[in-house]
Amino acid sequence: MPLHPACVEARMTDRLDDRTRRLLRDPIGPTLVRLAVPTMLVMTVQAAVGLIETAFVGRLGTDALAGMALVFPLLMVVQMISAGAVGGGMLSAVARALGAGRRAEAEAVAWHAALLGLGFGLLTTALFLPFGPALYAAMGADGAVLAAATAYGGVVFAGAVLIWLFNALAAVIRGTGNMTLPAVVTCAGAVLLVPLSPVLIFGLGPLPGLGIIGGGVAVLAYYAAGTAVFIRHLWAGEGILRLGRRPPAPAWGPTREILRVGAASALVSLTTNITIAAATAFAASAGPAAVAGYGTGARLEYLLVPLVFGLGAPISAMVGTSIGAGEHARALRVAWTGAAIAAGITEAIGLGAALAPAAFLGLFGAEAGMLETGGRYLRIVGPFYGFAGLGLALYFAAQGAGRVGWPLVAGLTRLAVSVGGGWLALRVGLGLDGVFLALALGLAALGTINAAAVAAGVWFRVRPVPAPALAAGPGE
Repeated sequence: MPLHPACVEARMTDRLDDRTRRLLRDPIGPTLVRLAVPTMLVMTVQAAVGLIETAFVGRLGTDALAGMALVFPLLMVVQMISAGAVGGGMLSAVARALGAGRRAEAEAVAWHAALLGLGFGLLTTALFLPFGPALYAAMGADGAVLAAATAYGGVVFAGAVLIWLFNALAAVIRGTGNMTLPAVVTCAGAVLLVPLSPVLIFGLGPLPGLGIIGGGVAVLAYYAAGTAVFIRHLWAGEGILRLGRRPPAPAWGPTREILRVGAASALVSLTTNITIAAATAFAASAGPAAVAGYGTGARLEYLLVPLVFGLGAPISAMVGTSIGAGEHARALRVAWTGAAIAAGITEAIGLGAALAPAAFLGLFGAEAGMLETGGRYLRIVGPFYGFAGLGLALYFAAQGAGRVGWPLVAGLTRLAVSVGGGWLALRVGLGLDGVFLALALGLAALGTINAAAVAAGVWFRVRPVPAPALAAGPGE
């Protein structure tokens, strides 16, 4: 005789940890907001730390500041891929396994996440240490600027393993529904980094200053301390997962589950950076002031990514847990609720910037040409920021579902519309206004395609996720 649904749910619930149970049972909206606040705090603190670090290095002179600026985009790519892309795959795999009540599988994923973090960190070092100087030179660096970039990048990328392990272990912990520990570690690290950075850069008492190298050492010290805390948490069994025993033999299954989501997500991240880089090149056709104006305006779009990531991490964890438990309807409700919140926040920001662009642009300068071009960008593209929030939130939801094929299609379409449309606009004489319109239409494509895919049911129609198997007796 089949089990009554209430009995099935009771047996399933018995296999779940309390934190996982709350992800499956607590009200969606309040739970998303509660989990998003710590992660949004993390992103705010990280942005603030980056600005403070830049201010300290700026006191070394223009060459040092320019050298650090050349390394920063490459470091951001590593951060985006390790935390949001491959890290998203790790978070998703852990959440889905825990939602299905398979803790041993989640622990195996955590072990493999650490191994992948180690491997990708070493690969990053192997790529950027020997080829970094050539990249900086190709970006226009020479002389003292090239020397500063090489020195700072050499230190930071020599310790890339720490960056990867920090983000990998943080993703595993977020996959359990624990958004607080990564937030506490990040904020505590920032409190230590702010005084440590100037000491290492300028020296203190008998301690000699290391110059720009000191800034890189301070950054690595931050990641090393945070990684140590995450290792202790996981290996001491202080949370849902308990890794303090013999590691499993490396296997393709957990690695495949991580990379199936992470590899496609990495391509999605690259489409954003390529789009903005191409638009910067288009703006260069109108002169330095136009580049400064577009680049300054586009900073606001860059800020949307970490803002939505603060909401996206809990969206991904809740969607993954729900799908692992076979609760498809709840997974969709989580996705749409999170998408509505993200779209509302980003649209409000975009409309505010469009109505009063000088309020934002004036924070970075007062040059008339910069303000004029940046204002045109924000007035045209700002009203479309809601599509960016919608698309990004559903991208994180798709990570949780383990279905990132359509977000990749959406990202590539945005790239094609934005870059192809911008190139065509310049060719037919529409100028930068045409380029900005193409960027706006690219954001519309990003949000619309992701929303249409989820509404069409691609998460479940293409590859149905069965409810977790329950051990049943022969008479059940």
